[in-house]
Amino acid sequence: MTVAVEPGAQALFDKFGTYILPGRVNDPRRGIDEAKEAERIGLGCVWISERYALKEPAVLAGAVAEATSKIRITGTMYATMRHPLVTASVADMMQAMSGERFRLMFARAVPAYMKMLGSPPITMERLADLISICRRLWAGEKVDYDGVLGKFPAINLTDRHGGTPPPIIFTAIGPKSLEFAGEHCDGVLLHPFVSAQGVKNSAKIVRDAAEKAGRDPMSVRIYHNIIVAPDLPKDEEEAVVGGRAITYFELPGFGDLIVDINGWDKKVLEQIRAHPKIAGLNGKPADQAYTRQELVDVSRLIPQQWLDEGAAVGTAAQCADQLMGFLDAGADEILLHGSSPKDMGPLTAELKRALGAKGL
Repeated sequence: MTVAVEPGAQALFDKFGTYILPGRVNDPRRGIDEAKEAERIGLGCVWISERYALKEPAVLAGAVAEATSKIRITGTMYATMRHPLVTASVADMMQAMSGERFRLMFARAVPAYMKMLGSPPITMERLADLISICRRLWAGEKVDYDGVLGKFPAINLTDRHGGTPPPIIFTAIGPKSLEFAGEHCDGVLLHPFVSAQGVKNSAKIVRDAAEKAGRDPMSVRIYHNIIVAPDLPKDEEEAVVGGRAITYFELPGFGDLIVDINGWDKKVLEQIRAHPKIAGLNGKPADQAYTRQELVDVSRLIPQQWLDEGAAVGTAAQCADQLMGFLDAGADEILLHGSSPKDMGPLTAELKRALGAKGL
């Protein structure tokens, strides 16, 4: 007997995922429940960020793999914080533990933050070498490396999964990082508050770079990270969208790249960075100093246009329709961010409606 599949359900699973444990947390076990809920409501992937507190991706990814059965799992790691053998081993073991549901994502982080931790900056050269080492180790090679990452005369995975290696995703904003993703990675995650036009611009840079490198441009998947606030009370919406936005826009370099790719007015960034709460940080990231709620007053400096074009806010139906625009612009998969899976049930129902209406 053939079981009927609800219209839009497969497309929802293929094209939408969510962060678990968004923001700062004090109970990491909540992430397991969020992953189970994400799978229950039909989302296809959970994403785990890296924070050196109660959000270690290697540990949480293993717990999620055991608690779920089909949802994909993407774990973020900072490239210079672990020995390459450890990074490759964690990803290989996660493929084995999860039934090949794991994806490895590398993030660059804010240079000042890496310096504060005493870790080398995450340069493109270091990333390229790490990606090469991981792939060679996954293929069963013994690696003799002497380069910018250090000296590793004989490293190999003595016991390995040996199946499909995990896809490597890179978070990127500016043209150089987007080109890097096209040349070296299996996918690229675009930054929150990149508009639909920004997605289109970014996808072109990635795929042109892949083609120039002799790769199939369509083999590099475009993932987009979008802050969503469906049917939230006003105060919570301001924290989820506006408060979080400030943690991106206040960062020198990061905020500028988002504004550049969207064609927005950079003078707004000057006003944000001049706010007493931000000016007093002296380079420390705002999300290390404040909660999202504590940044709401700063967020009122952000033009409404930026929030309308860069996020999905309003009723669940309005959010779903806004998200379709990002798929139309070239995103292969969307990472829903800011809201918890427990608040996304109505949104996923509306997403199935919108996807079904598009024949997906």
